[in-house]
Amino acid sequence: MSACKKVDQITRKFWFFCFPLSFDLADSSLEGESNEIMTNFEFKPQKTAAWKRLKTYADATTINVVDELTNDKERVEDFSIQCGQLKLDFSKNLITREIWQDLLELVSTSPFDKHREAMFAGQRINTSEDRQVLHTLLRAKMKDISDQSHKHKINRVSTQLNMVELFSKRIRSGGWTGVNGEAITDVVNIGIGGSDLGLRLAYEALVEYTQPVPRIHFISNVDGAALNATLAKLDADRTLIVVASKTFTTQETLLNSTTAANWFEQEIGLRNSQYSTHFVAVTANKENAIAYGINPNHILEFEEWVGGRFSLWSSIGFSLAIGIGIDNFKQMLDGARRMDLHFKTSPMNKNMPVALALLNIWYCNFMEFQTHAIIPYCERLNYLPSYLQQLEMESNGKSVSRGGETIDYKTCGIIWGQTGTNGQHAFFQLLHQGTVCVPVDFIAAINDSMSHPKHHKVLLSNMLAQGSALIKGQASTENAPHRYYPGNKPSNTILIDQLTPYNLGSLIALYEHKVFVQGSIWSINSFDQWGVELGKSMAQKLLDSKESRSSFDVSTSTLFDHINDRKTNH
Repeated sequence: MSACKKVDQITRKFWFFCFPLSFDLADSSLEGESNEIMTNFEFKPQKTAAWKRLKTYADATTINVVDELTNDKERVEDFSIQCGQLKLDFSKNLITREIWQDLLELVSTSPFDKHREAMFAGQRINTSEDRQVLHTLLRAKMKDISDQSHKHKINRVSTQLNMVELFSKRIRSGGWTGVNGEAITDVVNIGIGGSDLGLRLAYEALVEYTQPVPRIHFISNVDGAALNATLAKLDADRTLIVVASKTFTTQETLLNSTTAANWFEQEIGLRNSQYSTHFVAVTANKENAIAYGINPNHILEFEEWVGGRFSLWSSIGFSLAIGIGIDNFKQMLDGARRMDLHFKTSPMNKNMPVALALLNIWYCNFMEFQTHAIIPYCERLNYLPSYLQQLEMESNGKSVSRGGETIDYKTCGIIWGQTGTNGQHAFFQLLHQGTVCVPVDFIAAINDSMSHPKHHKVLLSNMLAQGSALIKGQASTENAPHRYYPGNKPSNTILIDQLTPYNLGSLIALYEHKVFVQGSIWSINSFDQWGVELGKSMAQKLLDSKESRSSFDVSTSTLFDHINDRKTNH
């Protein structure tokens, strides 16, 4: 390399670190792409100089993270980020400073900065559905906003939140009664996907903030056994059904709700129970809820621009607000807002969502690792891996670009995981000694008032030990080759001072923004989910006796006939 070229590289990297958000999107490192395409956020990352250098690094560079940690005394500090009471340490990853610089260049030469600005400004970046993506407005303060139309939206959101507060306080205080005058003691939230997973995650994570009654139950699967088992334990006179559906057309949710309505008739002789005080609807389509039979006075609304898997912060959070109280629900909103502000204003090299996204891109696109494990060392975060499966895989599991072109690079790996220490006795054998490499996110609360101090010390020690063992490994001996641990297995560690509503809000928003950064660089629309529609429509065809099955493959048709032949009537 010539001296001039080397100086130019050093200068360029210095500018990325000092002024990472001011990089000119028309930089010549993006070969052949027009400013017009960049303005529309279409991007071909594989054509950038940074992408090509990263491919070279992945093909030719051997990285020993233990050596990097030993030789670079500032690595831990430089590869750590603090946001409020969340700390991310990403120093155990398979990156050098040069690789990290090129990852930063990749995001800087992408449309990410303008794409982020467009999202917060309310442009219709969900192009396939022609929708705004404004879930961040659900937790914004009026002082955060300069656009007048956004102020109007915040006023509407505030009105909706006030209704959630009014309803939830009445239920928690015993003032909301059933048709026979009994106070509600059990709330059944019927929803699926974004109308279920976030609520389950937060309710279980924040169980210490709940009161004995009302108890909250969650039904999502169309498998009737779950609903029947739940209702069998409840008193119909004291039960409230919350039907949570954005469109109020979701097959699973409406079927479960109808079964619940029939249960009220069987138990207490209540016909058309949907119209009674035993039902509340949460939806962005009030007309459909009314057509279903819900009393208009029992409908909580939210906006059409709220995506399903980003809807926890809206009126969809109603059941959670009943469970933990409206003040704690608002604390969650404030914690998410804290991460929003960090995401908007922090330089890229100290931006937590950007860091997580870039590391994931490095492993997915260059190291060709196929999966990513989420391991919370907190039993109350049991639903976090499932929640992040939907958030990441439904958002970024795409193979068509924003411009409608087939993508020729990987976009989203498989998200999976389980709480520690349970996972240590299940799949950690593969993580340590298996033939595949699985990057890990370790997540834990430093303080836990619900745990015994001795137990919590053991829990945190196990988490730190696993991260160290994955990266350090262990040499083999002549007599015990089975004790060889290759090491050099990467991980992130996210520490939370305490699992409070505020900090849980920040943690969830962190991953929301990580998904956005990845989508920007991969040039995909992270806010639609057309991939789930085909299976739904085909299931409906099978249910419709008038529909011909000729459109199905012979295997499916044969299986369908086998089921019908052997089906017993109950």
